[in-house]
Amino acid sequence: MKSKLVILSLLLAGAAVTANAQTKEKFTSERFKDNIFISVGGGAQVCVNPDNSDYGLGKAITPLIHVSLGKWVNPTWGFRGQVAGLWSTLNSKHLNGVETVVGNQTTWYKIKNKKYFTLRADALYNLSNSICGYNPDRLFTLSVFAGPGLTFAKTYGDQDKLNALINGSVGLMGQFNINDYWDINIEARGEVSPSIFGKYSNAYTDGAVSLTAGVTYTFGGKKFISCNGVDQDAINDEVNRYRSQLEKAKADLDAAKRALANVKPEVREVVKTVQVPGPRAVFFKIGKATIDDYGLVNLKLAAKVMKENPNKKYKIAGYADKATGSVALNKKLADKRAQAVYDALVKEGVNKDQLEVIGYGGTDNMFGKNFLNRVVILE
Repeated sequence: MKSKLVILSLLLAGAAVTANAQTKEKFTSERFKDNIFISVGGGAQVCVNPDNSDYGLGKAITPLIHVSLGKWVNPTWGFRGQVAGLWSTLNSKHLNGVETVVGNQTTWYKIKNKKYFTLRADALYNLSNSICGYNPDRLFTLSVFAGPGLTFAKTYGDQDKLNALINGSVGLMGQFNINDYWDINIEARGEVSPSIFGKYSNAYTDGAVSLTAGVTYTFGGKKFISCNGVDQDAINDEVNRYRSQLEKAKADLDAAKRALANVKPEVREVVKTVQVPGPRAVFFKIGKATIDDYGLVNLKLAAKVMKENPNKKYKIAGYADKATGSVALNKKLADKRAQAVYDALVKEGVNKDQLEVIGYGGTDNMFGKNFLNRVVILE
């Protein structure tokens, strides 16, 4: 019962790590295949058992190897699966569950080596990126990890049958950034599971402490992109420019009305032509077709001018960023963005017959930056 409580505590700790994993800076893996890594490592492990504690933990140190496959979802949190093992050592004064006594004294210890392997599922939480923000050039990062596992060994009551024992573990991982593909990593792990030594052990639960070093390779290199794919300053500048044009047009119209009011009908009629503001642009976040508050302000201004010019036709052209996504996905996304602008204008009272909707899909760089291609242009 005690071992189950300890294991449950470790599992809850792993769940807490995952639940609290949030990036300080908004970066993410754009595609699922990005930031997938494989790690190999080796080192030493010591079995923490009351028998070993009595006899000396230094005599229970054994080698350990592990191989991991995982993914960083963003710079702060990720997950991995790991297989680890070789053998573990128990220095016991019991032989087949019976204490060995010679001359009324326990005179020797039975040394048992037990082969095993463990499957682990770890949640990874990068403390450095969480606290200090993501920096791809940072030399060293420190992460914590936790999660459940299964240990397989021929023991625990039936020496001829392979048994699966539930375990839990937590640990620290330090990574030295070599380049975009390679890291050197050092791991320290503490683990608790039912004893794999069965009747040879005085305890129902074994602890294990390990220290390993190895290398990590990231397939395709480390790739994180900013979630803030739209330049808000550029959008603000566009909105302010169109607002200024609209205010100037209103001022010209007021001046024309005043001029007409002061002209005698028998002299001549003064006609003032008001120029309609030029094309408008509504920008979108990566992979999205939702109009934000900046875009809605822009469209409200555009709808006002359109309703004042009911005989003028307008083209709504949707685009996507060719640098990301497939051709089919970009075409579908461009259509959805154009349709979203169309729906917003109709909602503002613009006549449907004035509007033409076209989705061009992914295009080459039009405005100097790739993310500015995620746009609908109204002209």
